[in-house]
Amino acid sequence: MVSSPTRSVPGPTDPWPVDAASARPNRRQRVFAEWLADVLIYTAVLNLFVEFHGDVAIDSFVISMLAALMLKVLLVAIATVKKGVWKWAQAKGSRRYTIAGALGVWLILFLSKFLILGAEDLIFGDSVELGGFVVVMFLAASLTIARELIQRTYLWLGDTSRN
Repeated sequence: MVSSPTRSVPGPTDPWPVDAASARPNRRQRVFAEWLADVLIYTAVLNLFVEFHGDVAIDSFVISMLAALMLKVLLVAIATVKKGVWKWAQAKGSRRYTIAGALGVWLILFLSKFLILGAEDLIFGDSVELGGFVVVMFLAASLTIARELIQRTYLWLGDTSRN
C-alpha cells in the first residue's frame, strides 16, 4: 500500500485558535460565554435542588435548562432594576434618598421572589415546582454564590502572577 502525503485542506476558520491567548474576544463573545456559563451553572444548581430538596421538582433535564434560562433572564432584569434604583438614590446625594434607595433595593429583592414564582408557574405550569418563597430565596442565593465561585476560580486560573 502506497501512502500519499497528507495535505491540509482549507476549511472554515478555526473557532479555537492555537494561540488563543492572543485572540481577544469581542463584547458579543464575552456576553455569549457569560450567558452560556451561567445557564449551565444554574442548570446544575437547579438539578442539585431537585436531587436534594423535596419541594423542588422539574420534569426533565431539558425543562431544567429552560428554567435556568428563565432564571438568568429574570435575575439580570432584577439586578438591572436594583442597580438603577441604587444609582438614582446615590445621585440625589442626601441621606434621606440613600435610605429610600436602600429600602427600594430591599423591596425589589423581596418582591422579586414572587416574580420568579409567578413566571415559573406561568411559563412551566406543573412541569416545574420551585417550592415556596423561602426555597426560592435560598435558590437565588445559591445560584449567585455558585456563579461567583465559578467566576472567581476562572479569574484565579488566569492570574499569571501565580505561575
